[in-house]
Amino acid sequence: METAGENPFRYDAALAGDIEARWQKFWQENETFRADNPEGDLAGPLSEKEKFYLLDMFPYPSGAGLHVGHPLGYIATDTIARFQRMQGKNVLYTLGFDSFGLPAEQYAVQTGQHPRITTENNVANMSRQLARIGLSHDKRRVVSTTDPDFVRWTQWIFLQIYNSWYDPEATRRDGGVGSARPISELVAEFESGKRETPQKPWADMTEGERADLLDEYRLAYVAYSPVNWAPGLGTVLADEEVTAEGRSERGDFPVFKSRLRQWKMRITAYADRLAADLDSVDWPNKVIAQQRNWIGRSTGATVHFDIEPGQVTQQERLTVFTTRPDTLFGATFMVVAPEHELVGGEDATAEELTVPGQWPEGTREEWTGGHATPREAVAAYRAWAAARTDEQRLEEGTEKTGVFTGIYGTNPVNGKKVPVFVADYVLMGYGTGAIMAVPAHDDRDYAFATRFNLDIVTTIQPGEGFEEGAAWTGDGSIVNSENDEISLNGLNKAEAIKRIIAWLEEKEYGFATVTYRLRDWLFSRQRYWGEPFPVVYDEDGRVHALPESMLPVNLPELDNFQPRTFDPNDADTTPEAALSRAEDWIEVELDLGDGPKKYRRDTNTMPNWAGSSWYELRYTDPHNDEHLTSGANEEYWMGPKSEGASGGTDLYIGGVEHAVLHLLYARFWHKVLYDLGHVSSSEPFHKLFNQGYIQAYAYRDARGEYVPADEVEGTEETGWTYDGREVFREYGKMGKSLKNIVTPDDMCEEYGADTFRMYEMSMGPLEVSRPWDTRAVIGSYRFLQRLWRNVIDETTGEVTVTDEPADLETKKLVARTIADVTEEYENMRMNTAAARMIVLNNHLTGIHPVPREAIEPLILMVSPLAPHIAEELWSKLGHEGSLAREAFPVVEDESLLEEEKVTCVVQIAGKVRARLEVSPSISEEDLRDMALATDAAQKALGGREPLKVIVRAPKLVSIVLPK
Repeated sequence: METAGENPFRYDAALAGDIEARWQKFWQENETFRADNPEGDLAGPLSEKEKFYLLDMFPYPSGAGLHVGHPLGYIATDTIARFQRMQGKNVLYTLGFDSFGLPAEQYAVQTGQHPRITTENNVANMSRQLARIGLSHDKRRVVSTTDPDFVRWTQWIFLQIYNSWYDPEATRRDGGVGSARPISELVAEFESGKRETPQKPWADMTEGERADLLDEYRLAYVAYSPVNWAPGLGTVLADEEVTAEGRSERGDFPVFKSRLRQWKMRITAYADRLAADLDSVDWPNKVIAQQRNWIGRSTGATVHFDIEPGQVTQQERLTVFTTRPDTLFGATFMVVAPEHELVGGEDATAEELTVPGQWPEGTREEWTGGHATPREAVAAYRAWAAARTDEQRLEEGTEKTGVFTGIYGTNPVNGKKVPVFVADYVLMGYGTGAIMAVPAHDDRDYAFATRFNLDIVTTIQPGEGFEEGAAWTGDGSIVNSENDEISLNGLNKAEAIKRIIAWLEEKEYGFATVTYRLRDWLFSRQRYWGEPFPVVYDEDGRVHALPESMLPVNLPELDNFQPRTFDPNDADTTPEAALSRAEDWIEVELDLGDGPKKYRRDTNTMPNWAGSSWYELRYTDPHNDEHLTSGANEEYWMGPKSEGASGGTDLYIGGVEHAVLHLLYARFWHKVLYDLGHVSSSEPFHKLFNQGYIQAYAYRDARGEYVPADEVEGTEETGWTYDGREVFREYGKMGKSLKNIVTPDDMCEEYGADTFRMYEMSMGPLEVSRPWDTRAVIGSYRFLQRLWRNVIDETTGEVTVTDEPADLETKKLVARTIADVTEEYENMRMNTAAARMIVLNNHLTGIHPVPREAIEPLILMVSPLAPHIAEELWSKLGHEGSLAREAFPVVEDESLLEEEKVTCVVQIAGKVRARLEVSPSISEEDLRDMALATDAAQKALGGREPLKVIVRAPKLVSIVLPK
């Protein structure tokens, strides 16, 4: 490739690099991309500017650096930010770092290097790579979750949540019902008697009893709960971090069920709002569906089955939730989770199980699991199920397992005995941990019933397509469903549900219920590199929140960052966090208002979801020492635009892999802050857009070994070779092991950042994944070279543009390009915007010299995609300063958008019978209608429908007459 030294005026990689470095320095020194706040240290003249808050998903600074797939979303948001500024808007656009996380800690374990050093090095490298491609961030607003100031406010939010409870009857600020309230208000209600306390009055309760009661209400609380324990990692994992195979996503270690005292967040209190408020945001339908599915709202009934008296269990009733109470007459057995209280609870030993010592009369051989007694059967089954994850237990298509408990319930609608089984496909965390089984109308229950020789009673009349030997899961009329007091026979589903619920409520056998699949958020991790909890424990193990004056609680310095890990298959181990080694940090003497006392800190840390659940708020006021963000700044950037709107960032762009967890957690935190009056917006992200991914081809040789992708030769037709040997192409991810990594640094070095940006935005629609092809980058490179030559003489370096007016054809093309490119940018169709500009640029290459009135609008239109070359050409054309806030071109003479007419021939029965003057861009449908409306067509058809109409827009319509 020719270098700038050989031809200093030719646009090549060397000249592009020089131009890009100079303009990036100019932008930085002049704070070109500053976004002004209404108040505080970032305040500025807002005038009547419309604001636009544009947000990228929070990136983790990986040690591997970026490959060309990573910046796709960032280049897109930068293009949008630049376009919006040229629309005269005040644009908040910045990028911080989600810098806590397990990778840095694992690297510290391997090397001994402190995670902070690793993280800071990674942040610096990623910042350098992103700066090289010219992203227009307001760098005054950059934050990292590991910054002590950011940690302080993360801990402050945790304390707001901890010191709050959810009152389902409170009227919130937007007029809805249900809101978080300070825990002090709950205490006041208990003290005054306005709200009753269980068992005894508040005044008669001990401090410990009061604390226990409040913990049942707090939105952040400590509880013993089932957790996913990965001995090989030495930490507990959230359900979402465990694969369907029961292994850790990171490291692929076995995961076991255990019980630990963990911090949890009562996100379930917000389940209904999290589902309902999805109607207030502008998100892709796929993401909304995923969120609703995760929340899992179900309507139905709670039903009580009496337990036959005289059995070992202490429970008199077994309560279930069902979405189909209309099928109660078909419930022939029940299933409880192995951990259910009916059989003794999760912690019961084999000796403590509350099941009969002998099989009752009527027990079928298939129910026993080959054991001599119910106690042996249930104990053995519980031990087996304890080693399985929730995902394994719920996996479809596996053979059903379970054993009879020896306990019978009574079906409330017909009085029949119903055997109760334990089976692992029922979980304690969903509903009541027990189900009624209707095998005739549920595939899972049917499989269980046939496996264990249980009765099957049809209560819904099967319809067309029913096959013998299977459950009927469709709708139909209710049958076999009546007793002396109620009949559901002949009713449809909705009518039957309504009638049976009314009967259950009248008889006090049950009531209408709404449940959720969503569970409370496990918020503890046995890791070092995370935010410490801003609490301490007294000698009785009671939690004490630290005052704000003691924040932030910073991590202690350690030499060994490794949580104790164990044999990956040793399920009987328990976590020992790395922080447990910091004894001087753990043991503290503090005065929390009642004199100096000794306390212990929590040795767990927060999950890496914490910082990413609120970072968009800190961007609005990143240096505020007194508040998370000032009310005026938050309301300006994120407040609702109209009454009844939810507010939030104007546009949020990121990958669909965050469709559930990050978005759900961030919405939960935001709603708590909204309820408590700290923010004006009830949703954090108003509009969401999911970009696709850049993937790559990789090549294997005959041995299955990967070869360097950039050294492979060939085509689809000829096949592929490497070093003269045949290789085989596959499509997927980029990765070092696949030998197909291409970095932004590589592209910027070889072509320049603007070419790299243009190519990524030209590859296809932003929402669609696409393959990387280095050989195709040359097209974007040549476009920018032609743009350069349309302004600069490559021999002399002189500007060649003329001030003479452009001809009419050129004026029309410029006007059409402005109109089209504006629409494409507004709809984030950067690829088609680039295509429109390429057409205009090619047209201008045939004009010497190029008119200023044509080239200047093109340079402004190109600038969001290729800002450095645009700045340079704008400057050479005699303009001062940056074009970043120049007005985007508009079409002032609308007549230039009017298309010239073309003649369309209308043939009838093969002969020309009419001619029409039409627009070149007329649609086939419109042209067809115009042709059929002509006098010639109307006369020839005589009121009949044509046999066929052939349209070749815009020049031909052929009408075939009926016979």
